[in-house]
Amino acid sequence: MLPAPGQSPSSLDPNVPRYPWFALRVRSNHERITVAHLRERGYEEFAPSCKIERRWSDRTKQIDQFLFPGYIFCRFDPNDRLPVMTTPGVVDVVGFGKTPERIPDAEVERVRRMVESGLPITPYPYMQVGQAVLIERGPLTGVEGILVEVKGKVRLVVSVNLLQRSVSAEVDRTAIRPIPTLSTDLSRPKCR
Repeated sequence: MLPAPGQSPSSLDPNVPRYPWFALRVRSNHERITVAHLRERGYEEFAPSCKIERRWSDRTKQIDQFLFPGYIFCRFDPNDRLPVMTTPGVVDVVGFGKTPERIPDAEVERVRRMVESGLPITPYPYMQVGQAVLIERGPLTGVEGILVEVKGKVRLVVSVNLLQRSVSAEVDRTAIRPIPTLSTDLSRPKCR
């Protein structure tokens, strides 16, 4: 069985340890190249993208746009990061000083669920405050996020706190319920 995009061959074997997710900062427009090299080296990577419509003077075309331009998520052992750091396109591992900062699995899984839902999703400015909600029905059932209203439509915003980036998807107002707080820490990391 071949691994799906975003899965390494080792992620299919339950005997192989699952390392935490980290964010890799990559050179401008090198996301695809870096993803291919990471996958070739056996790492589980995730570079979420969405379809957008680009308009030129003579035509309109749908293209893939990365939700977090300049960043790729990757699972690896932080004590053995040299093979990741020598991957073409990788600039740095996001963290504090020389210490890589892990990204909670739940945050990456929320973004993955939004991408796989089939709903139109878009990058969204990072938000720290707002109404926390839980989706009760539809393709995003069980996903927690922040509810916002844009141009009269309700959108669910999920965030990757370490990167201070968010994505949003339009949701049905009747499919949501408020929750007291998100299950992850919303505290903002200090920048260096």
